[in-house]
Amino acid sequence: MSPDATPDPYEDPVRFGQRVQIFRTRRGMTREQLAGLMGHHSSWVKKIEGGQLRMPRLPEILRFAEVLRVRTLNDLVGGDNAPEVDLFVGPGHPKLPAVARVINAYPLDSDRAAPGPEYLRARLATAWAARHKAPNHREVLGNLLPGLIQDAQLAVRQSETVPARRAAQAVLSEVYSLSQFFVAYQPDSALLWRVAERGMVAAQESEDPHAIGVAAWLAVQAHRDSGPAHFDAADDLTLTTLRYLSALLPDAPDNVRAIAGALQFEAGYTAARRAESGSAWGWWDKAMRSARALPADYYHPVTSFGQAIMGAHAVTVAVELRAGGESVRQAERAGADTIPSRPRRARHRIEQARAYHLDGQHDTALATLELAHAAAPETIRYNGYARRLILEEAACRTPERRRRAAELAVKIGMLAA
Repeated sequence: MSPDATPDPYEDPVRFGQRVQIFRTRRGMTREQLAGLMGHHSSWVKKIEGGQLRMPRLPEILRFAEVLRVRTLNDLVGGDNAPEVDLFVGPGHPKLPAVARVINAYPLDSDRAAPGPEYLRARLATAWAARHKAPNHREVLGNLLPGLIQDAQLAVRQSETVPARRAAQAVLSEVYSLSQFFVAYQPDSALLWRVAERGMVAAQESEDPHAIGVAAWLAVQAHRDSGPAHFDAADDLTLTTLRYLSALLPDAPDNVRAIAGALQFEAGYTAARRAESGSAWGWWDKAMRSARALPADYYHPVTSFGQAIMGAHAVTVAVELRAGGESVRQAERAGADTIPSRPRRARHRIEQARAYHLDGQHDTALATLELAHAAAPETIRYNGYARRLILEEAACRTPERRRRAAELAVKIGMLAA
């Protein structure tokens, strides 16, 4: 073969298997865990890793990428001359450097007076509302966050009494929580963890139960998204925070009871990722009871928790459990119109598309991804599950599906026009 030719991935199947083994080991997964998530026996994974089987076709390669959270397809299949295709990390937003610069800085020498906590809370509420209404919420947050972060940091530094400092820390913690929605799924995992940790520290300093719950809720997701080796850390943080909140719930306001319900669902989500069906649905039931104890129209501004979101959560549990028929039943039962937030509505559409795809309903899955794009283009652009499904459909044998998937891939920037 000419040295300028594109490498044949089937020429040396050990190359692919070795990459699978490396990424599996980095994720802290056993062969049995990987095999279960892939729907195969551990002996099949062993043969793949040892090069005794040819590299699988695209759908299973993409499933490997999903399970192992491989950033680009090249990382898994190799081939220096092949185009880089980002999978579970979206493109860096143009405003990411500006937001990162402010997160990494501290206002040590500012001589201007910091705004008061109540004014900052009003700005924060406006920012959350703008995010939920926006089809491109990272663009909106990228404009708002630099000034909000600077002012919240300054408010903490200039606080002159313990109560004032605690109030400012509570606001700063939630500003960091808002920042995580901007930073997530962008190519700077270190920045995401920095924001999550600072949010937890500020929340603990505030001694505000709601701030502590929100910071824990986001940190749980960061742990779980880091792979199975971090599932125990996610569970420990979830259960520790729920124990802390449980003593407060009888007299707690709605926002604290909602964050407890959101954490109950996170426990179920992690259980579903472990393929523990009984535990996953048991936690979902607890979260549903918490949602029903809230006003019917209640919708938590950070977690989206409330009665309107529980159908969407049921779809996620069924999909993560790889239950095709059940995931479709839940998808058809859970409408998106009741979800007020455009980004969260788009996320739900993506979960519905995963359900249809899992059940072999590829045309319906594509149509649902198109609805997700219509609701919030930035959400689908940064969502690894959506990117994987679109890439798989863009390479399928059915011309019409291939055309629609390719058009969607161009819209979200995965393929050149």
